[in-house]
Amino acid sequence: MAGVNKVILIGNLGKDPEVRTLESGAKMAKFPLATSESYKNRDGQRVDVTEWHNIVLWRGLADVAETYLKKGKQVYVEGRIRTRSWEDNEGVKKYMTEIQGDNMTMLGGRPPSGSQPQEDTQAADKDIPESGGAEDDLPF
Repeated sequence: MAGVNKVILIGNLGKDPEVRTLESGAKMAKFPLATSESYKNRDGQRVDVTEWHNIVLWRGLADVAETYLKKGKQVYVEGRIRTRSWEDNEGVKKYMTEIQGDNMTMLGGRPPSGSQPQEDTQAADKDIPESGGAEDDLPF
């Protein structure tokens, strides 16, 4: 039986997307996304917990992120969890867990006048690089 790797997040961008075009010509956008939840502890005090997620969008989704997403913007992201590794300059192995976004919807407000964002955008290409590709060697 095959497993399921599906993530659904609604949160706010922690900073403007960092956009790069790789040697292959593929565009990639990365940004941290904050999700928050609240609960009451034993003393009845409200406790807010924020979790940070590293989001990676490719190609058409990266174009939309570059054009329309800014720090603080609320988005809905569907994707898959990916963990990659690399060695730093001292030879120490580093790991990073990211959400590879397949779907992204902008939430929470109207775009600036004159612009028409793609509200429900799916990844145009399903050939997003898998672990082990040259793109995965980038430590960001």
